[in-house]
Amino acid sequence: MGSSTSIHHHFAFQNAEKAFKAAILIQRWYRRYVARLEMRRQCTWSIFQSIEYAGQQDQVKLHDFFSYLMDHFTPDSHHEKEFLDRMFTEERFPQEAEMEKYSDYESIEVPDSYTGPHLSFPLLPDHATALVEAFRLKQQLHARYVLNLLYEARKHLAQLPNINRLSTCYSEEITVCGDLHGQLDDLIFIFYKNGLPSPERAYVFNGDFVDRGKDSIEILMVLFAFMLVYPKEFHLNRGNHEDHLMNLRYGFTKEVMQKYKVHGKKILRILQDVFCWLPLATLIDEKVLILHGGVSDRTDLELLAKLDRHKIVSTLRYKIRKENDRQTEEKRKAHQTSSAQTSTPWFLPQSRSPPSLPFHLGSDKAHKASLSSSVPCSALLEHTELAWLGRRSVDQELERCQQRASFPGIWEKEEPLPQTSEAHTVPGELPEPTLQEWRQVVDILWSDPMMQEGCKANTVRGGGCYFGPDVTEQLLQKYNLQFLIRSHECKPEGYEFCHNRKVLTIFSASNYYEVGSNRGAYVKLGPSLSPYIVQYQANKATHMLTMRQRISRVEESALRALREKLFAHSSDLLDEFKKHDADKTGLITLTDWATAVESVLHLGLPWRMLRPQLVNSSMNNTLEYRSWLKDLAKEQLSRENIQSSLLETLYRNRSNLETIFRIIDSDHSGFISLDEFRQTWKLFSSHMNIDITDDCICDLARSIDFNKDGHIDINEFLEAFRLVEQSSSEGQAADCPQSTNANDSGCSSSAPWEFWKKKINPT
Repeated sequence: MGSSTSIHHHFAFQNAEKAFKAAILIQRWYRRYVARLEMRRQCTWSIFQSIEYAGQQDQVKLHDFFSYLMDHFTPDSHHEKEFLDRMFTEERFPQEAEMEKYSDYESIEVPDSYTGPHLSFPLLPDHATALVEAFRLKQQLHARYVLNLLYEARKHLAQLPNINRLSTCYSEEITVCGDLHGQLDDLIFIFYKNGLPSPERAYVFNGDFVDRGKDSIEILMVLFAFMLVYPKEFHLNRGNHEDHLMNLRYGFTKEVMQKYKVHGKKILRILQDVFCWLPLATLIDEKVLILHGGVSDRTDLELLAKLDRHKIVSTLRYKIRKENDRQTEEKRKAHQTSSAQTSTPWFLPQSRSPPSLPFHLGSDKAHKASLSSSVPCSALLEHTELAWLGRRSVDQELERCQQRASFPGIWEKEEPLPQTSEAHTVPGELPEPTLQEWRQVVDILWSDPMMQEGCKANTVRGGGCYFGPDVTEQLLQKYNLQFLIRSHECKPEGYEFCHNRKVLTIFSASNYYEVGSNRGAYVKLGPSLSPYIVQYQANKATHMLTMRQRISRVEESALRALREKLFAHSSDLLDEFKKHDADKTGLITLTDWATAVESVLHLGLPWRMLRPQLVNSSMNNTLEYRSWLKDLAKEQLSRENIQSSLLETLYRNRSNLETIFRIIDSDHSGFISLDEFRQTWKLFSSHMNIDITDDCICDLARSIDFNKDGHIDINEFLEAFRLVEQSSSEGQAADCPQSTNANDSGCSSSAPWEFWKKKINPT
């Protein structure tokens, strides 16, 4: 009996030992499996972010280039001056009559066939709720109601301070949401899960409502509607994408013009003004500061609270007002003379001086150096720029605000604002923002936190700063704050703490890069101010996928985007590969391959880790690089029936070309008129010192207008660029169809076009 029991225990122990060993093996295998998946996820994330930030650098470079041309071009007539002003900005401070013109919604009739939502003012909670439901059902709000809502929103926003102050005493909790970027599903999901806005449920939306997604205008309408219904409980902060220059590149301008073909220009014009009136930050219980981007070592909340935010039309370009035409010309000549020995950036001939913009990106070598060196943000300011040269009285400030808001008698008194001296003020115009004011706003809308101490220029984005834990701590102590809430960066989990949990990033657009790429999140704050984070996935399809399936799907999307990026730089890659192939064998090592790819793309990616996904075949740790480039071309050519070299150029420059098209199309008509085309080429030819006649420019415009309808659309614009690139690659001169007197002037209208091609494609 005892013997059988002993044998039974022996087998039990053996089985238990095997089970423990099996469990350990399974655990090890699972940990390695999860670690591999996490590594793949992190690589995928790096690809998406690197490509996104490279696009933002291109945007800044492009506007630096145009800004330089505009600042160094003297218009021959008032008509030319108006066109240049309209190219980047409408009239900076619209007069009352002009705003009435753009807000003339009453003259727009709503047809009986219209089945979408109807609005009446003042808005009631049911109106805002009905708007959400209508947009969920893919209905479109009529242009009359859009303009009416924007007009009312503008009046309300103009009454608000730069920094809103909220208290948890008046509501059960305050919910803070991050970037939405035109993703209406995320906004609807937040309201479904957290509840609609109400006196007991306050909301703060922290900027970047528009661009990238396809429902930006619908999101704005919902947010503005609830803001008007619950003005004390619903608050909006400005983000870096609430900027008409950003909208030109990232889709919002295009979306509005597609949805509202007749009244789109009016909507965009008043939206530009509405964006300027959005508050800059929100303060909860005087302890939690909410702003879109971040801070820097020069952030001054007192100055931010006092400056006139409506003057900051765009954070991409600081416009220095010209005192008068004669002084401007004298300045320009003096500047050109003094800058003869000044080094120039990549997009300018050596005879010209660089643009005087604060966050200009230089060469790739300088770019890489700036990533590793800490450049104090304060070093970018000059002493003279920090000087305040005058102060206006409270009465003057009230009168000025009332005039710009287009309605009297509703302003509370504020402290007087610093301004520039009267010598710099043109009679009849309101003063421009000082460079210090502009940089303060740029910092809070564009900056990102970093783990290292200190503060340095954010060269990766092209604007704002990287700020370290010490900068955060100094600001918190200076203003007696507990922590900061910011957005601006997509995070895999929808949120992220850093700087000893003193900085919380909230990002509310789930599936931002691809379905399954990231969660969305929002944070709830009660009287204790302890953050309670809620995560979600607005797309139901993600719940049906396993973690491996989700990562594989996102990874494939990222690799596809990266292959397009590699293909767009095929020519540069070939030249770089040849440098590593001294014996001209057609082979390079995989290490040299990774080095060459990084030296061309400058994305900072782990190329050796990505090699198995990007390089299908290799022998003896070497790569036949010409075959690899051909394989890249085949993958893209399977989708596009265009010659490989031309397709490469279009892939590389399409975003820039589309942005340039929308810049020239200053009236947002969807077409470049002959006048817009002529004024733009006069700008370029002036910079190139080319004497090009109007007849020659007109002939060039007609040659681009392939369907001869008197306008140039986006497809004709891209096709013209493709043809110039084709002629260049074949070594032929692009001849201009010339008029009878064109030869007398000796002009070549292809020259500006070739020049343009080189500027947007400097490599």
